[in-house]
Amino acid sequence: MNRLLIYPYSLCLLLLLLLHANSKAIHILPQDIEGEEREEFIKDCQTSSTCGGIDIRYPFRLINSTPMYCGVQGLEVSCSAAGDATIKLPRLGPCKIVHFDTDSVKIKLLGDEWAQCPLQKLSSIIPTGLFYHDYEHDNGYDYMLVNCSSETATDPEWITGPIPCLGNGSQGEWIYVAKLEASMDQLPSGCVSTGIGGNIEYYAGGPTFGDQVQGFNQMLQMDVSLNIPEWEMCRDCHEEGKHCGFSRRRNQTACLARRHGTFIAGLVVVGGLVVALTSLIILFILKKKSQKDEEIRFKVEHFLATYGDAQPTRYSFSDIRKITMRFKNKLGQGGYGSVYKGELSNGIPVAVKMLESSKGEGQEFINEVATIGRIHHINITRLLGFCTERSTRALIYEFMPNESLEKYIFSRQDKGSNKSLSMEKLLNIAIGIARGIEYLHQGCEQRILHFDIKPHNILLDYDLNPKISDFGLAKLCSRDISIVTMTVARGTMGYIAPEMYCRNFGTVSYKSDVYSFGMLLLEMIGGRKNHDPEIGRESEIYYPEWVYDRLVERQDLAMIMKMEQNDGEILQKLSKVALWCIQWSPTERPTMTRILHMLIGSSEEVHMPPKPFISHHES
Repeated sequence: MNRLLIYPYSLCLLLLLLLHANSKAIHILPQDIEGEEREEFIKDCQTSSTCGGIDIRYPFRLINSTPMYCGVQGLEVSCSAAGDATIKLPRLGPCKIVHFDTDSVKIKLLGDEWAQCPLQKLSSIIPTGLFYHDYEHDNGYDYMLVNCSSETATDPEWITGPIPCLGNGSQGEWIYVAKLEASMDQLPSGCVSTGIGGNIEYYAGGPTFGDQVQGFNQMLQMDVSLNIPEWEMCRDCHEEGKHCGFSRRRNQTACLARRHGTFIAGLVVVGGLVVALTSLIILFILKKKSQKDEEIRFKVEHFLATYGDAQPTRYSFSDIRKITMRFKNKLGQGGYGSVYKGELSNGIPVAVKMLESSKGEGQEFINEVATIGRIHHINITRLLGFCTERSTRALIYEFMPNESLEKYIFSRQDKGSNKSLSMEKLLNIAIGIARGIEYLHQGCEQRILHFDIKPHNILLDYDLNPKISDFGLAKLCSRDISIVTMTVARGTMGYIAPEMYCRNFGTVSYKSDVYSFGMLLLEMIGGRKNHDPEIGRESEIYYPEWVYDRLVERQDLAMIMKMEQNDGEILQKLSKVALWCIQWSPTERPTMTRILHMLIGSSEEVHMPPKPFISHHES
């Protein structure tokens, strides 16, 4: 039924998208007034005029070449026969434009009046706000003119003078130049600020304030940057991709957008086709996903129908939301989905794993229910219920308050952690894990191969009793069949048996779990990863080989690993058992029943195993 409904739904979605695109077109197709103004401005004023290699554009205009409204009044540029672009500015007089781009306009001052008294000229024009100095190097000084009733001592660091052209004492006043930052009480007696000032850049080459004032006589050699409000606005227009010009409709400088009419009409047509094509692709993907979800759903329901009545309690998705309080408390994220803490109606705390529909094609769900749905063992986590509703699948487990073994055995590397376990407790945990694996291999109607034994998948209850969890990669086989056929390797790097990668080492069987258990034991006693991928190859230490060499040389592992001396026997026993488990040949690995006997017995009863690997030094 769902497969049939997708087609009218697809058609409705496509029509809605196209109508939405057309409504956008209707909204932007009316006459674009700003676009008309822009075209008119460009037609009358041109985008720019050239003089001596300099492009003159709004707010400037070239005299006698364009209408008056093509530039701001007072910013008319003349072009001499020699190709010099000049402009006459208020109180500055004639100036030559030496630089012109979208970022700045720079001029050079012309005329003898500047040579007579640059400080007077500069101070008189600063308040106009028409131009400012180029502060690129940020090494100038703000100054003020000081009127003194008599000649006074100077200090090159903050006051210099007198300046003859500003005041020579003939009228009882001497003009000095002082740093603007100087306080009033710092001025010499009989001196007051005139309230006139400006900024002097570093022209003279000397380091002091006095050097710069004297060097200001080179005024005619500097380029001055114009500061024009219209120019700032035009710069913003260019950054937005618009055209700067004069709007006669608004009687002011404005950013004129390009005319959109025909361009938008064409854009809408192309956009409509893109939307339609994209919609079809999305609908195709949705259809394929729907078909895949339906196949997985059929696969899961078929499994549950053949599974029988012994399966755990089935819950609806609505129940799952209530149990997890709308997924309020997230415990973690795994390879197949997220885990949330919840509580059943009878008050029992649970962990709810929400499986991602895009991963595993429902196989993890089937594996979990098929393997631990019927079995009960103190060292295997219990599956209390499940949910399968449309594409949603969830598994409900008993809650383990102490989380995983991984957080305890690797905490020894963290000096601030208080989660480390004693060697005696580690031995008890190892025995519990071994009992759980033995039950999976020998105690069920069908043999269950876990294929992912690692610290992360060993959970700890209130009393730190271990429970094997995560059966997503598990495989069922008959108890009288020891060899398992597999197309791809299963498990986690560092714990996968050699035969899973290469059949030359042997066949895949329950002995593959034994290998993983051995690697787990080594990490438990060492409190570290057997192989750390972050360690460089030259300094790499293969931990299992290091343990084997210490045992062969009869060294005291407890002392080397800085443990209590009474832990030495347990440490030695766990090390020998681990090395037996990780033999490269599956036939040389003991069964879990034999491993249990070794763990429960004394250390002397566990013989030294043969070398389980090719030495790194030999390879």
